[in-house]
Amino acid sequence: MDEKIDVLMTVGMPEELIEKLQAVSPRLFIHQHRVQRAEEIPAEIWATVEVLYTGRVIPQPNQAPNLRWIQFHFAGIDHALDAPIMQREGLLVTSMSGASATQVAEYIVMMLLSLGHHLPDMIDHQKRAVWPKDRWERFSPHEIRDATVGIVGYGSIGRQLARVLFSFGARIFATKRNGMNPKDKGYIVAGYGDPKGDYVHRIYPAEALKSMAKECDFLVNTVPLAASTRDLIGADVFSVMKETAFFIDVSRGGVVNHAALINALKEKKIAGAALDVFPEEPLPADDPLWKMPNVIVTPHISGISPHYDDRAVALFAQNLQRYLAGDQLLNLVDVGRGY
Repeated sequence: MDEKIDVLMTVGMPEELIEKLQAVSPRLFIHQHRVQRAEEIPAEIWATVEVLYTGRVIPQPNQAPNLRWIQFHFAGIDHALDAPIMQREGLLVTSMSGASATQVAEYIVMMLLSLGHHLPDMIDHQKRAVWPKDRWERFSPHEIRDATVGIVGYGSIGRQLARVLFSFGARIFATKRNGMNPKDKGYIVAGYGDPKGDYVHRIYPAEALKSMAKECDFLVNTVPLAASTRDLIGADVFSVMKETAFFIDVSRGGVVNHAALINALKEKKIAGAALDVFPEEPLPADDPLWKMPNVIVTPHISGISPHYDDRAVALFAQNLQRYLAGDQLLNLVDVGRGY
């Protein structure tokens, strides 16, 4: 009989979802401990754990001698890259990329429409009970139809966004680390995303970000935070964008140079922005972004969904099946690269 595999989950899940995971194989022995620190897990459990499902609870190498695979609960794992155990030879690390793609894409579309159709200005006039005499000029929209939308990083979120915007009649550009291969090798829900690269009109290599940015009416940042992407979008990018262009950021604080963004907005080098992530969170109350009329600030909520746990468990279950079969896991992370 095959040996049992101890799986530790530090993220709380409803019993019905745990049962779905247990149903993958009788070999799995699932421990669920909803904790904030590795020290809260009994030493005898760490000693036998082979698979860890976690958000931020990461053991020291000597705590988990048999750990072979870490499945993270989130798509972004920049917070975990420096953990000593991540350097363990042969350790498999996978992210939750794709589990939040649909809701983040919906958030981006909401912001594209809100910025393009002047929704903040409309709400301001409503609050003041003002019917503007210049409404035809003031509220003339920047339509998505025939607009060029540039997506920085053509991963699961960017691909789902492209699929949605394609039906609007937008022209989709994207940057991709390996621009010669448009196919998606990550986790894909059937009927969503852009598995073959059918919805993108032009792919730029990552180094050609400025060339893409200057063509765009909307620029959307979706890349993960890593050493290679820190301050990726700064004054050099904002300086080549159209003055009528809008910027949307759903990636991670640190990818965008905060000071350069504030200056671009103040100097009207770009028309406006919708921002869900920041280098310091919560965003300090005295940050100028809060009061800029051409900015929409949201508190890092674009990935929130009442269905997230269901989607995360569905992905984890697929990866457990692959792990048991000895197949390559979905969403493998290159720790050295950072994503």
